[in-house]
Amino acid sequence: MRSTFMGLEASKRGLFTQQTALYTTGHNISNANTLGYSRQRVNMQATPGFPTPGLNSPTYPGHLGTGVETGSIQRIRDEFVDRQFRQETNKLGYWESRTKSISQMEDIMNEPTEFGIDKAFENFWKSLEDVSAKPEDAAARRVAIGRAEHLAGSFNYMDTQLKTIQGNIGSEIDVSTKKINTLLKQIAAMNKQIQEVEPSGHVPNDLYDTRDVLVDELNSYLPVSIERVPSGGNASQVAEGSLKITFKGADGVVRDLVDGKDFAQFTAMGSKGTVVNGDDPSNVFSEMQLTDLESIEAHEAGTVTSTQTAIEQKDFEASKGKILSLINSYGYQSAGGDIKGYYPETLAKLDQLANAFIKEFNELHAKGYTLKGTDPSVAGGKFFEGTGAAGIKVTDDIKANHNLLAASSKPGEEGNGKHAIDLANMQHKTFGTIDNSTMQTFYKGMIGKLGVDGEEALTLYGSSGSQLLMISNNRDSVSAVSLDEEMTNMITFQQAYNANARMITVVDEILDKIINGMGRVGL
Repeated sequence: MRSTFMGLEASKRGLFTQQTALYTTGHNISNANTLGYSRQRVNMQATPGFPTPGLNSPTYPGHLGTGVETGSIQRIRDEFVDRQFRQETNKLGYWESRTKSISQMEDIMNEPTEFGIDKAFENFWKSLEDVSAKPEDAAARRVAIGRAEHLAGSFNYMDTQLKTIQGNIGSEIDVSTKKINTLLKQIAAMNKQIQEVEPSGHVPNDLYDTRDVLVDELNSYLPVSIERVPSGGNASQVAEGSLKITFKGADGVVRDLVDGKDFAQFTAMGSKGTVVNGDDPSNVFSEMQLTDLESIEAHEAGTVTSTQTAIEQKDFEASKGKILSLINSYGYQSAGGDIKGYYPETLAKLDQLANAFIKEFNELHAKGYTLKGTDPSVAGGKFFEGTGAAGIKVTDDIKANHNLLAASSKPGEEGNGKHAIDLANMQHKTFGTIDNSTMQTFYKGMIGKLGVDGEEALTLYGSSGSQLLMISNNRDSVSAVSLDEEMTNMITFQQAYNANARMITVVDEILDKIINGMGRVGL
């Protein structure tokens, strides 16, 4: 026989369940603007009917309902959209960093401008033409030497500034590596908390959200794969378990980053065997060393010594992740030992131009003859010295004595400025040492390539950003809190709560009639 108070119990369960739904709705509303928060839903389910099956169970026309209960409180997520979001985050992280690196280079190699190398070349050639018109004019000679110093200084300045930015990128590699390590540690800590909570049957939705935010951020640095590992025990069916995070390189090798509460740590090593931190730009990236999986305690104690297979630049998936973009910009050592990368290659081109200019100009200058104050029968000597863009400079002898500028084509002819014309005409000659280009067209080619690369990076950055925004909107349509929807739910659950409360009142009145009103006939 069913209990006299069965109706009270059914309505009481209804009260508790609707109350839980109201509290969950309030939690959603409170976190409407919380980063990474996923709206939560109460999964209601009917409690087992009466009577339960058994040999001594009474016979009824059908199961009598006993009310409702909260099966679970589940956050609303779409795994497919999450995967899309993280894949696009890889690309955005790469092109965002690429755009920034190229933009900084464009700020230094700012052409056309009144202060760049191209203009310095133009002014130098023009000053030599002035010397050819007045080879005995000391002022014209001093101007030409001053313009030569300015040209050499432009090379020096550009080399210094590019290496400074390259060093800053190296420092960013170090900072980003430490950030990745911090994220891996935090994800492992979240896994540990989740593993402690789930076996008791609870579903820590807010911990899941925090962990997913960390995984999203990790994916902006490098592409990773995730696998869910059940916690066991009395875990709920909607429990998500801990995460196993791996990195699969282009070489096909899978490297473990996080497994439960154990995690690995990265170290960016340079070609000189020291950590890449930007202090020495010539210490380009060599490999990313990765420790074995160990607990937080082992990492903090510094007892982790064994490492997994190192990750070289070629092992990263192309155009994915901020860390690869930084490595490609900063420079890396290839498998053959060559130094590659956007900044090292640009600096090498600049050195190539400076060395070709030093060599060709000095060789031609040596074929001319000097002015009075020196032996007019003596051919011109070196005009420039040094090596590369960092070392090019006008010789001290030329700076001390402007008469050493060899403007004459014949010895003893002080008014002969024909050789200065030959020097100025170098601007129209091509040289094999700079890809059969003139000095300025070679430099303009560098600027042109920079512009094309910058436009490509900016276009792909914008395209990736738009794609990510669209995917983010799709994810928000599933997981984000809609205040209008929550207000509707709030009213629904409130009315259900009120109805259950009213049902309790009705049952109470029935029981009151049975208890206090029956058996009192005639009274």
